[in-house]
Amino acid sequence: MIEDTQRQESEKENESECGSQKEQREAIRETGEVVLSHKIHLLSVIGEIEGHECLSANSKTTKYEHVLPRLAAIEDSQEIEGLLILLNTVGGDVEAGLAIAEMIASLSKPTVSLVLGGSHSIGVPIAVSTDYSFIVKTGTMVIHPVRMNGTVIGAPQTYDYFKQMQDRILGFISEHSRAGRERLEELMLDTGILTKDLGTILVGGDAVNEGLIDAVGGISDALGKLYKMIEA
Repeated sequence: MIEDTQRQESEKENESECGSQKEQREAIRETGEVVLSHKIHLLSVIGEIEGHECLSANSKTTKYEHVLPRLAAIEDSQEIEGLLILLNTVGGDVEAGLAIAEMIASLSKPTVSLVLGGSHSIGVPIAVSTDYSFIVKTGTMVIHPVRMNGTVIGAPQTYDYFKQMQDRILGFISEHSRAGRERLEELMLDTGILTKDLGTILVGGDAVNEGLIDAVGGISDALGKLYKMIEA
């Protein structure tokens, strides 16, 4: 009887572990999220940041309607102690990107971001929204003016709207990084780097030198920094 009871308990534990692993794999597949040990939540911002319109099924996207509730749950959770954000994004919808960035910046728990392949366009505010930020040596960040797809009305009000949106982005970046607003405008309107567009490409240490990112480093540096912030 004792052996049967122990065997049943062992089987239940194995089933529980398998179920937990299955849920974790499903979370990674669906949203690119997972809870690490030391009660750290990992959030991936990849592909294109999707706004109010659905993108092609062939595109890798980060959906703001998934990210915002998750960030609220992280803030409310008594188990999660810190947030690590991995970024490899081409940018995307301005409103959605700023909403995610503002949400991250308002979290009371320690947050660290790591730019891997790149964090372009509206991905820049998300990268700087954390308490501390890293970029790998080969990581890139592209800063360029606001662009719009579809029909554009050629009226002064349209350009005023563009300028207002651009000011919102520049204001957020300058408030959450060491980069000055005037310098950011210079980088955004540079005509000598991109052949088909205005803007600037910053690689690794360049982003640190410009004050956008705090340090060059990898995953061990990001996790180490987050551990220290949690323990402080």
